[in-house]
Parts: sequence; structure tokens; C-alpha cells
Amino acid sequence: MKKYFNLFNLSQKVNYKTEVLSGLTVALALVPEAVAFALIAGLSPLTGLYAAFVMGLVTSILGGRPGMISGATGAIAVVIVALAKSHGVEYVFATVVLAGIIQMLAGILKLGKLIRLVPHPVIFGFVNGLAIIIFLSQLDQFKDLSGNWLTGNSLYILVGLVLLTMLIIWGLPKITKAVPASLTAILVVFGIVAFFGIDTKTVGDIASIKGGFPPFHIPNIPWTFATLKVILPYAGIVAGVGLIESLLTLNIVDEITETRGRGNKEAVAQGAANILSGVFSGMGGCAMIGQSLINISSGARARLSGIVASIMLLVFIMFGASLIEKLPMAALTGLMIMVAIGTFEWASLRTFTKMPKSDIFVMVMVTFVTAVLHNLALAVVIGVIIAALVFAWDNAKRIRARKRIDENGAKHYEIYGPLFFGSVSAFNDKFDVLNDPDEVIIDFEESRVVDMSAIEALNRITERYHKVGKKIHLKHLSPDCKKLLKNADEIIDVNVMEDPTYKVLVNKI
Repeated sequence: MKKYFNLFNLSQKVNYKTEVLSGLTVALALVPEAVAFALIAGLSPLTGLYAAFVMGLVTSILGGRPGMISGATGAIAVVIVALAKSHGVEYVFATVVLAGIIQMLAGILKLGKLIRLVPHPVIFGFVNGLAIIIFLSQLDQFKDLSGNWLTGNSLYILVGLVLLTMLIIWGLPKITKAVPASLTAILVVFGIVAFFGIDTKTVGDIASIKGGFPPFHIPNIPWTFATLKVILPYAGIVAGVGLIESLLTLNIVDEITETRGRGNKEAVAQGAANILSGVFSGMGGCAMIGQSLINISSGARARLSGIVASIMLLVFIMFGASLIEKLPMAALTGLMIMVAIGTFEWASLRTFTKMPKSDIFVMVMVTFVTAVLHNLALAVVIGVIIAALVFAWDNAKRIRARKRIDENGAKHYEIYGPLFFGSVSAFNDKFDVLNDPDEVIIDFEESRVVDMSAIEALNRITERYHKVGKKIHLKHLSPDCKKLLKNADEIIDVNVMEDPTYKVLVNKI
């Protein structure tokens, strides 16, 4: 058998062994995560497992980022838990289907480019907050079934096995990279527990994962406008959360692999996956940064690893439940702690003395909201809003006016810096209407009139000069601005010959 074979992309070489072993590792890590997220949402464990299978398979085949793993996630679970409690699982399935339709429309309309609006401090904060969530979620494994902290031998055994897992994952790549360190660690710890008959918490202690093939099931709900009013708000949030988390994860994987994924294609794939998840009894989901990093760190770069992970997860559910339920949670806990350590952007800590204070504030705020509220979408939205306000404030202070009087006695105001809602007040303060000569020229060659607040400011300044009997000329205005200056047509003299033409860069992806 050849070492490499091509899958979908005929120009890409795919390492068969690495992809398969990495996919198997991801499948093992998906089991407790999917079960835990389903329980958080108040649903049965199989609902999360079915979602992980469908989401992972569809996005691996159709997605825009080979190597990225999707499945049931905590972000989605947090959104739908209230709906599950108030209306039941059937409404959850319908919500997931509608969210998938919204996501597909977003991809078709090429809205994936909006992820560019997320600044780097927000991404840092998102990643760091997610790393903290992954780490803190593993602390539950150090509690017994009644929620009390383990003590005595049970605690010592669990800690020892977790540390052994982490040691193997850290040390094995320094010796050999022939096999994924994560899978090796899981198998070694599993072998030690089985050989010595060690009594420790296993996957089966959380919940049974035994089931059949995901059943096809049209949501059993009243197809009425009243139902739509119930599920639409949840569907919109699920769609937004899923796209934000998926596209941010795509960007992170892009940076690690030094390649470029396709955001709009991923949005369509996420939508299709959620639609199928909803009709195959799944709770829906999105990209999973933890499992994606496990996959990428194991060397996977192609679609095959995600396909293998999804299929192996289904095999576990249908045929291997009794074996997988014996896996020690210590091994999976150690794996996820190492993922948390690898996910955290340690380099961001060194930027505290180098980055602007506003960027540091944004990063810390996003980290805090992500870690405390577990609401990734809200954290990103808050971060973007704060960053946008800081940007607007900074630019509002940058508008300036060079002043001079020419040989004809006309006064020139040469404006530079953007004129928009935030800089209107500073713009108005530049002019001395009463003491200026009878002819005034405002030159926008180095400025840009951005919004309606700026247009209104121009109208008002021309009216102020007109009231005192002075003539004003506006030069180098863009064509779109001139069309909006209707109220001052009779008193504005625009130099058309010198007006620049502004072009908008169009994303073709």
C-alpha cells in the first residue's frame, strides 16, 4: 500500500497512517465530550454522540478547512438548554435544522468574510478563555458521582494516571513521531488499568454510549407560525454562535498549519451538517477547537482524519460501547489538560507591556467573559464592540486641519483624517466662521467623508458660512458624498475635475 494517497484534492499528499491514527485519537476524545455536552443541554447522551458523528462527517467531507473537527459543543449546549427544558427535545431538533438553514444562507451570501472584523486581541482572548474552560471542565473528573472531591487512594490513582498521560504526550514526540502521542498515552494508561485491575473512573461511569445508527426523524412539532416564533430566536443564536466559533477555529488552524481555509465554504458545510444533525436525532454543533488541535498536533492535515474520527465514533456507539466504556477517564482528562495547555496563547502574556492598553483590556475582557459565562459568541461580540469603539475614539482624535490664506485672500482648510460621527465635533471646532474672509475653501484630498453624520456636518458648516454672507467651496469630495449634499446645492461649489474615485475591494472567495 502506498504511503500517500490523494483524497478530494489531487494535488495534496495525505499520510494514510497519520490520518487514520489521528482520527482514532480524536474519536476517543469525542466520546466524553459529546456525552458531557448533551447532559449540559439536558438531553440524552446519544443525542450528543449522534450530533458529533453527523457534524464531524459532513464538515470533514464538505468543509472549507481540512483537518478541522466539528461536533457537539458546549457553546451550543448552553444556548439550547433553556429550550430543551421548556419545550422538549423535538423543538431542539427543529431549532438545529433552522439554524443550519441560516448558516447555509450566510455561506451562500459570502458573509464568512465578516470574521475579518474580529481583531487579534479578541482572538487571543477567545483562545485563552477557551483554554481555561477546557481546563476547568476537567476538574469535574476529580469528583465522585455525588459531586464531592475525591480523597485518599482514589485521588492519588487518578492524579498519577493523569500525570502519566501528560508525560507521555509531552515526552513521546521528543523520542519518535511514528505514532500519535495522544493515542499512545490513552492505550498505555488503558493497558495499565486493565492489567493491574486498577479501580478508577471510566467512561461508562458517566453514561452508557451504546446505541444504533442515528435514526432519521422529522421533528414532531406543530408547523405553525407560533412554533416559528419560539424556535427562531434560538436558531439565530445557535447559527451565530456556531459560525463565530467555527470561523475563529478555522483561523487558528490556518495559523498553525500556515495554510488558508475557506470561510464561506465552511459556513455552508456547517449549515448542511446542522440540518442533517437535526433530522438524525442530534443536538447540533460546530467546530471544536480542542479536538481540532488534537488532530492537528497529531500531524493530520487532510479530510481523512475527520472522516475516520466520525466513522470510528459511530463504530464505538454501535459495536464497541462495552470496550470504550472501560476507558479510564484519567487518560482522557490528561489529554484534554494538555490540549488546554497547548491552546492557551502564552505569548499573549508577554505582550502586556508592549500592546496598547486598549488591546490588553479587550483581550482580558474577552477571556473573562468566555471563561466565566461560557458564552463564546457573547465574548467575541463584546470584544469586537469594544475594539470598534476604541478604534472610533482614536480616529475621532486624528482629524486635523492645515490652514492658509492664498494670494487671492481666500482661506484654505486642508482636512486630513476621517470625517465620521466620532470626529464631527472636532471638525466643527476647526472653523472660525465670523473672522474668516469672504471666501473659504475646504479641501478633502487627504480626508474621507464616511457617514451621514459627516454629511450633516458639511451641510451645517456651509449653512453657517452662508448665514454670514460668505462663500464656501468644498474640494476633492468623493462622488457618493456629492450625491448626498442636496440641501446645500446652491451654496456649494464643488471642483469636479479634482474629485478622486474611491473603489471598494471585493472579496472573491
